[in-house]
Amino acid sequence: MGYRFSVRSRRNMEGIHPDLRALMLKAIEISSIDFVIIEGKRTLERQKQLYANGATTTLNSRHITGHAVDLAPVVGKEVRFDWPLYHILAAEVKRAASILGIPIVWGGDWKSFKDGPHFELDRNVYK
Repeated sequence: MGYRFSVRSRRNMEGIHPDLRALMLKAIEISSIDFVIIEGKRTLERQKQLYANGATTTLNSRHITGHAVDLAPVVGKEVRFDWPLYHILAAEVKRAASILGIPIVWGGDWKSFKDGPHFELDRNVYK
């Protein structure tokens, strides 16, 4: 425990909602697994590019409004995308959300297009 974000991860948090930023800072502080923020706020142009490449199924992403981030676990010095690691990471982010009272939604819990890296502020609370 006691991980810290790199300069790159901090830069990738620029423009995200203050509650999401607070949540990410709490999550990295208490997490048993290191992780990076691979993407935060996106432009519509970037979203269209991802949509065209099949990396997303929507043009109405919470990334555009700064209500979502994509995370990746780090093992050693290697960024990993293994699903078992995402389950551990999701539990840590959800624990931080519970501590702060910030409702979070994990893309890995979605019924279709499971998105392990994706975490967003709950749409029912954050418009």
